[in-house]
Amino acid sequence: MGGEVLNITILLKQHVGGLCKAIVTEGQEVKRGELIAIPDGLGSNIHSSVSGKIKRIEEDRVIIEADEKQSSKYVKIKVYDDYLESVKAAGVVGSGGAGFPTYIKLNVNLENGYVIANCVECESALHHNIKLLEDNPEIVIKGIKYAMKITKAPKAYIAIKEKNTKAIDSIKGCLSGADDIEIKKLKDIYPMGEERAIIHAIFDKWLEPTQLPLEANCVVLNAETLSNITRAIENRKPVIDKDITVVGKIKGGNKAHVLFQVPIGMPIANLIEKCGGIDGEYGEIIIGGPYTGKAEDINNAFVTKMSGGSIVTIPFPKYEGPVGLLVCACGANEERLRDIAEKMGAEVVGVVECKNVIDVRGAKKCKTPGDCPGQAQKIMSLKKNGAKRVIISNCSDCSNTVMCCAPKIGVPVYHHTDHVFRTLDYPLTRRLSL
Repeated sequence: MGGEVLNITILLKQHVGGLCKAIVTEGQEVKRGELIAIPDGLGSNIHSSVSGKIKRIEEDRVIIEADEKQSSKYVKIKVYDDYLESVKAAGVVGSGGAGFPTYIKLNVNLENGYVIANCVECESALHHNIKLLEDNPEIVIKGIKYAMKITKAPKAYIAIKEKNTKAIDSIKGCLSGADDIEIKKLKDIYPMGEERAIIHAIFDKWLEPTQLPLEANCVVLNAETLSNITRAIENRKPVIDKDITVVGKIKGGNKAHVLFQVPIGMPIANLIEKCGGIDGEYGEIIIGGPYTGKAEDINNAFVTKMSGGSIVTIPFPKYEGPVGLLVCACGANEERLRDIAEKMGAEVVGVVECKNVIDVRGAKKCKTPGDCPGQAQKIMSLKKNGAKRVIISNCSDCSNTVMCCAPKIGVPVYHHTDHVFRTLDYPLTRRLSL
């Protein structure tokens, strides 16, 4: 931590479920790795990522005044004979953004099933999973093997985009010809990393939106989650650090900065400053990836177990005319699209959902993520409502179908990732190349 004295803000909800219950008191001294909060129902243990003093406990967070001098050492979890108990005690959750408690996922019998390592890194601005696989594939592969032992799965697949040749070569070198773990190369489209999209790519089978991977005899685990399984079992390390990508409108250029094992609770502003600082006027700070991330106040954004990226964008283009919103379950929701429209100065005159969207227990799901049925009817509906332009949040294939109809009827398209990809000099989400 470079000798800095700073406050670490550890949120009490870093997982699917409810707020955890703090088991520390204000003024208490804590050590790095010490258990500070436990779930009250569905959730996951939370540990201090630094040594210091509990400065304040609020309803949704614990604020720790970090000691000036920090060590990489940590309080280890107890010794368990059961691997699953180690994963539970360490507070391992889905690191790709979902945050589902991993011990619950692994508490299944897959004697005729599969462990799938999700190494797709679907959000194209994020790079830390692939960099980990390039530099240290062994920690992920060990995690796969532990997951196989826990679930009794005889077979595993590593799902990864075929473009990541360096990572694939590193994985192959580490597998040494093992036949129970197989690499599955996937297309470079969004949302290829969605669980049902991966299962479809491997087994040519679509799960219903109401179905979980378990109904295909699968457990799907993110690459960093698998590395945390390894750390929990072999090093007795709780989840107190997070890999993260910092990228965007940063001094020195828009190259990606991959930061490994950053203390959870670290202010995002500190990470951006560490990478060079914001370069002049900016649009917003996105926590997560371009497609599913959310804009947050830089002064109230902190690293969590689920943080994927921190993206500093260029300012939004201005358009003060009427716009229609096309909402996709694979990308930004209506609230996020309205936020973008407001930042552009536009007036929302209509909102429609992608033809593939259905409601599952109050959540929006796509019937076949990444496989589009066509959007002409939706675009024409928005134009009929008075929209002069549309803002869309579609996946690669759905965006392609939008581009097959919207320009023909004179409706310009703005994708909600445009300001991110323009910042990074990436191709915009429009037509797919054949």
